[in-house]
Amino acid sequence: QVQLVESGGGLVQPGGSLRLSCAASGSTFGINRMGWYRQAPGKERELVATITSGGSSNYGDSVKGRFSISRDNAKNTVTLQMNSLKPEDTAVYYCYVVEYSHAVYWGQGTQVTVSS
Repeated sequence: QVQLVESGGGLVQPGGSLRLSCAASGSTFGINRMGWYRQAPGKERELVATITSGGSSNYGDSVKGRFSISRDNAKNTVTLQMNSLKPEDTAVYYCYVVEYSHAVYWGQGTQVTVSS
């Protein structure tokens, strides 16, 4: 089993920045891909960013150029740096891990609110 603990969510003004972190623990030896999804009220869950064990990243269209994902394989952490935040970025952000076995694990989610 893999356990994921997210941190860094909160309230930020439009144009501001926020950094989310996710720490994996438990049976972390099989972790392949890590990343973030988000879900806003009344919307379906959407991809924010993913990163492979080798450091290759992909981003959802709505966050390209504004968000950056990184990971520390030794510490089993993944970080999402969010810049130029917009009100439409308001959502619950979920960290996830995909193992080489294709098993998927999710964090509990952390609220990000972008508002004046």
